[in-house]
Amino acid sequence: MEAIRFAKQGYSIVLIGHRDHEETVGTMGEAPDHMHLVSDVSDVELLALRDENKVVYLTQTTLSLDETRDIIIRLKERFPAIAGPPSQDICYATENRQLAVKAVAPLCQLLLVVGSQNSSNSKRLVEVCMNAGVPSYLVDDAAEIQPSWLAGVTSVSITAGASAPEVLVQGVIARLRTDFQFEDVEEMELKDEDVRFSLPPELKILEPRLQPVAN
Repeated sequence: MEAIRFAKQGYSIVLIGHRDHEETVGTMGEAPDHMHLVSDVSDVELLALRDENKVVYLTQTTLSLDETRDIIIRLKERFPAIAGPPSQDICYATENRQLAVKAVAPLCQLLLVVGSQNSSNSKRLVEVCMNAGVPSYLVDDAAEIQPSWLAGVTSVSITAGASAPEVLVQGVIARLRTDFQFEDVEEMELKDEDVRFSLPPELKILEPRLQPVAN
């Protein structure tokens, strides 16, 4: 919706994202004549825009805060008039998990991220931890844990991608307990995810009406 709105206002739109990601492909398709995709800082140098005084940037919601930061800094240097989205585009759940990984990385020797191999936000969690100097692996479920990862490891942190079911996380914890003798489990909560999303106006009119039932 942001892309459509800015395109109607005549903006050139710089989309920060991964070229083949489904979200990026879909967003580019909403306003193809106005969109310019950048995936790293070097792409910013190649941008040729219609009007450098009427530019806005948007970001793929599952990127890491770290990888977007340098790109946004360079965009602002090249295009001082560039505008950003009304609010941060990074998904709140993705942001919270990245901040949590940074907080627990100094406290553990290994991080396991429960998530699908095609989950962008799950892969970003692995990268955030690796950048902090701690080994990290992405697993679909408990069966993918390799014993070699845990050789000499006495503390493991576990997190999950934004859409990973809780049952898979509990399965990883159970296997660490039974197969690798990790007995002590501590849950760390840095931020309560209490965000609630209301239905769009188009759907609200379709909500079923509660009818009184006579006894």
